[in-house]
Amino acid sequence: MISQSIGWWCFVPQKLTPEQFVRSAAEAGFGALDLVPSEYWQMVTDHGLAISSIGGHHPLEIGLNRIDQHERIEQEVRSAIVNAQRLKIPNVICFSGNREGLDDTKGIEITAAGLRKLAPFAEEAGVTLVLELLNSKVDHPDYQADHTAWGVQVCQAVGSPRVKLLYDIYHMQIMEGDVIRTIRAVHPLIGFYHTAGNPGRNDLDDTQELNYSAILKAIKETRYTGYIAHEFIPKGDPVAALRTVFQQSASSL
Repeated sequence: MISQSIGWWCFVPQKLTPEQFVRSAAEAGFGALDLVPSEYWQMVTDHGLAISSIGGHHPLEIGLNRIDQHERIEQEVRSAIVNAQRLKIPNVICFSGNREGLDDTKGIEITAAGLRKLAPFAEEAGVTLVLELLNSKVDHPDYQADHTAWGVQVCQAVGSPRVKLLYDIYHMQIMEGDVIRTIRAVHPLIGFYHTAGNPGRNDLDDTQELNYSAILKAIKETRYTGYIAHEFIPKGDPVAALRTVFQQSASSL
């Protein structure tokens, strides 16, 4: 069973207050919210909602591909794993960091080494560390995990069932396209999905180029049973956007 989640930062505070967002998301049918700041965890759970992921370490530009950051990142991620286990949050998001001239092969080696240290803690807690794939063309210049193949090699080098990819459909459409074929090919290594329309990172409507009905059906066909978190910035009425994306996506899931 695939459950839908919705990204916090896309709505709060620019579109809705925290209270309005939590209430509206619940009323729209969502079972979870994504990337909820720690000060609102209690509010979310009080409304009967789950949390689909939290960030493991920051900033995303200075990440696991730097050996000199491994000790700091390990402490941050281990703390996030503890919170995720306590609140039954399935995913903790990790980042490669920017290249800064680092060779891709070396970046894979260093990133995998950092995740390999963390994998036993994630396995013991029953929490999945998901390495987020982001575009380096529009939103995150120089980010290293900007292609699926790079992330796949990292996960294969770690070799843990609790280290997978966060396949962000919006970001990977920008970088490489071929979304459905990629999902079918590498789905065993995908632990979590993000969505948004492209171009613009807005609603999953017919003004953008991704065929989300077909993409969501393809994900369902892989027998994925986690969350799909919508991470788009609504163009119009945010409450209406919540209802629309939930209902349209539910028809494909």
